[in-house]
Amino acid sequence: MTTTSPPRELLPRHVAIVMDGNGRWAQKRKMPRAAGHVVGVSTVREIVRAANDIGLQNLTLYAFSSENWKRPVTEVGHLMGLFRAYVRDDVSELVKHNVKLRFIGNRSRASEDIVALMDESEKCTEANAGLNLTLAFDYGSREEIAAAARCMAEEAASGALDPAKITPEFFGSYLSTAGLPDPDFVIRTSGEYRLSNFLLWQSAYAEFMFVEKAWPDYTREDFIAAMQVFVQRERRFGAVPTPEAVA
Repeated sequence: MTTTSPPRELLPRHVAIVMDGNGRWAQKRKMPRAAGHVVGVSTVREIVRAANDIGLQNLTLYAFSSENWKRPVTEVGHLMGLFRAYVRDDVSELVKHNVKLRFIGNRSRASEDIVALMDESEKCTEANAGLNLTLAFDYGSREEIAAAARCMAEEAASGALDPAKITPEFFGSYLSTAGLPDPDFVIRTSGEYRLSNFLLWQSAYAEFMFVEKAWPDYTREDFIAAMQVFVQRERRFGAVPTPEAVA
């Protein structure tokens, strides 16, 4: 059954996804965890295409967390290989479909060739005006917030920043997501009910959807159906409904 997407003007401005469950998906099928990550990359391609097709403005995917370095060396190595392949092989497709790619996270721990790939792909797609695709790579929200606070503290200590000017909006301008709207909708697959250090500051007023399916099983239809769920949500941002809204 084909699911119809809501009109573009009703879509969330920014969708963020915790792509969880690749390893467990594979283990459930008596396959190595690496096989789940391979299928997961195919799902990334499908969801990016779907987001672009329906006219979504911003999509952020949690590709590799700062805590993922704790995984077995062989698994981390495989993930790095898949990341290289995706960035290298898909840039031309992103350019063709007017998708702008950017990365957030700590680049200091990645190998030089991966950093070079990220820099090159950002430059290749920077003029594109369609979907803004952000990949959170070696990203941890607490680390990001601490880095922003440290930067502001250093500027304040040097006299370059008046602490009185620090507002929530100003603080946000020091985060790696500066320039992006905060996510309106955060989706997590695999049946887990937590953010796992993903966009903690930015998701203060986001709507959440937790999906039982593991990421390799998540489909274009699932994604578009999620957009339909979003438009049914009542977002009040701490206020109460107006009389007209409940009439």
